[in-house]
Amino acid sequence: MVLEMPKKQISKLEQLKVASDHLTHPLLEQLKTEEISVSKDAYQILKYHGSYQQSDREKKGRPKDYQFMLRLKQPAGELAPELYRLIDDLSREYGQGDLRATTRQCFQIHGILKGSLKTVISSIMNIGSSTVGACGDVSRNVMTTPAPFKTPDYDYAREYSKVFAQLFRPMSPAFSSIWLDGEKAATVETWAKEVEHFNVDEVMTYDNGRGIILPDATEPLYGDRYLPRKFKIGVTVPGDNSLDIYTNDIGVVVICNDAGELEGFNVMVGGGMGRTHGKETTFARVADHLGYVPKEDIMEVMKAILAAQRDHGNRDVRANARMKYLVHTLGIDNFRSLVESYCGKPIQSWREMAEWKYNDWMGWWEQGDGKLFYGLHIDNGRVKDEGQFRLKTALRVLVDKYNLTMVMSPTQSIIMKDIDPKDRADIESILSAHGLDPIEAIDPLNRLSMACPALPLCGLAQTEAERLMPSYLERFRSLLEKMNIGDEEVLIRMTGCPNGCARPYMAELAFVGDGPKSYQVWLGGSPVLTRTAFPFMAKMKVDDMEKTMEPILAFYIEKRQEFEAFGDFCHRVGADAIEAYSSTYALGSVTA
Repeated sequence: MVLEMPKKQISKLEQLKVASDHLTHPLLEQLKTEEISVSKDAYQILKYHGSYQQSDREKKGRPKDYQFMLRLKQPAGELAPELYRLIDDLSREYGQGDLRATTRQCFQIHGILKGSLKTVISSIMNIGSSTVGACGDVSRNVMTTPAPFKTPDYDYAREYSKVFAQLFRPMSPAFSSIWLDGEKAATVETWAKEVEHFNVDEVMTYDNGRGIILPDATEPLYGDRYLPRKFKIGVTVPGDNSLDIYTNDIGVVVICNDAGELEGFNVMVGGGMGRTHGKETTFARVADHLGYVPKEDIMEVMKAILAAQRDHGNRDVRANARMKYLVHTLGIDNFRSLVESYCGKPIQSWREMAEWKYNDWMGWWEQGDGKLFYGLHIDNGRVKDEGQFRLKTALRVLVDKYNLTMVMSPTQSIIMKDIDPKDRADIESILSAHGLDPIEAIDPLNRLSMACPALPLCGLAQTEAERLMPSYLERFRSLLEKMNIGDEEVLIRMTGCPNGCARPYMAELAFVGDGPKSYQVWLGGSPVLTRTAFPFMAKMKVDDMEKTMEPILAFYIEKRQEFEAFGDFCHRVGADAIEAYSSTYALGSVTA
């Protein structure tokens, strides 16, 4: 089943990709100018190199204070100690002094000036890391469950995350020619070394004659137009949904036999969060189950899925360019047939497996090899020193003293792994001395929550998120206590716009910015992150949270089933019932 290719004038952005000579121009020329910014066209190409051009929207007047955010590529979220030392130094010397842990298991450095970009990026490339493909219409950072358990299934999840990252990496020489003056990096990317035995390059360029490989010597999978839009992949083990697996373009679940030997993978397709206010043709969507793929076929099937989106995704309307819209339009059965037409083999039925659970993996855990790992909660991912709270310094002290490897969490936090049990007390002492609370002292609402950076630097933000979320959680905590349901744990997320960077549409309760000091309210996501929420209120003023949420919580108190989570309750009763109850509710009339 090969769909007819559209024969239309391609969009300006698609023309730009073609004219860029595989992501080289006009970025190469723009980086050499005396301007503190790059042109709009160069900025579009710069994204593929891992950077966004930003300005502080709260600083009025001209000219704008252009600066650049740089995002690392960290497959499986892993961060070696030498890399942390480097980005800690770079953020202090060339950035705004802090680091931002993202929702896709990587660090961002903010506040880099144009003249420093080459120094920063080349330093990262030369230490065995990269920013390539951290942004742009390519496969983004490949996520996995962050728990560093030493068991076969978790080992396979980490390994194949790196395999897929290597399989779908952009091959353009533009990255080395622009940032390294055409030289090779001093050190091969860490994850590339770890998966050398998979012969990924040979698998990447293998041509089965069914249309996966393009006649492009530079980019055999992407071609000169790359993908219609960004492409996200996640890998996990049965039962572990700590990474929002259903929000990815491709979700991959490791399937082992009882002896712990890898047999294959359950594969899901078509998830994605981004939408646009007022455009019903855009929507958040959870992935569909495509089926089961034996281990020997997984890379070819992954290539086939990417080729299906590359060739048939919507390149005319960028708002509908993600693969979720292709899967939605075709239906999962027709999409499966399309993928099979590329790979030449039928995809088997989805294999039954353990039910999904959510865990943030914070606190102390045994790895399974005699070592420990520690999950360090970070509010909204901001690694900084501020007054008595000196998180950034604490991390540097720990990395320098114990040479710890970190794993970024999908919830903007950090896991430190391979800890000798005898070092536990000292690590706890160091964290405490730098003003960091133990995990037992962190409010569950904070542990479960996420917010995107939003204002002042994000150009898409319509209102606050990261800076407002702490006070919103305090207010929500007060409301729960007032209604005598303080033991309830509710997964809350907040974004400054509808694009969904903090995956709000999967939360039990979400506040999605739709204007200055105004939010949409979404309800009914699953506490184990397997379905989307529904829109409940179109516009809620920032000061109206309590009077909006109290009737909903009162309804929950009166009509919940035993052990029913807040999100499951909202999903069960639906928006109409909640609206009807809220319309007649008298504030202060119900407590548990």
